[in-house]
Amino acid sequence: MYSHEIQIRVRYGETDQMGYLYYGNYAEYYEVGRVETIRSLGLTYKELEEVHGIWLPVVSLEMRFVRPAYYDDLLTVRSEIRKLPDEHIVFHVEIFNEKRKMVNAGTVRLCFFEAKTRKVVPAPEHLLEKLRPFFV
Repeated sequence: MYSHEIQIRVRYGETDQMGYLYYGNYAEYYEVGRVETIRSLGLTYKELEEVHGIWLPVVSLEMRFVRPAYYDDLLTVRSEIRKLPDEHIVFHVEIFNEKRKMVNAGTVRLCFFEAKTRKVVPAPEHLLEKLRPFFV
């Protein structure tokens, strides 16, 4: 399993009239977690796209809302890859508030999509090389 954490502070413009983090913004926080998880492995989405011609479209997204997050909360977004990717990669995401209470949890599944052929392809070997040591 590979895990990475990043912190995000809830901005005023991300809240609703009640001062809660607007539910639609959680998907964006999941994306920040995914991008930074890939970066923590020494890769970038930009490199995957521009050098390797691989896109990562979202295939499915599931989440559950446990308790609200509020304006100015410092949240921890933990993203885990629990299984070596095949033609899909699944990120398990948990978001915690400053008291380490879970705010939100879910999964997002993406496929590896070759831009040139517009087909789903297996996970790139250079990504698998980075992840294999965590699945021994």
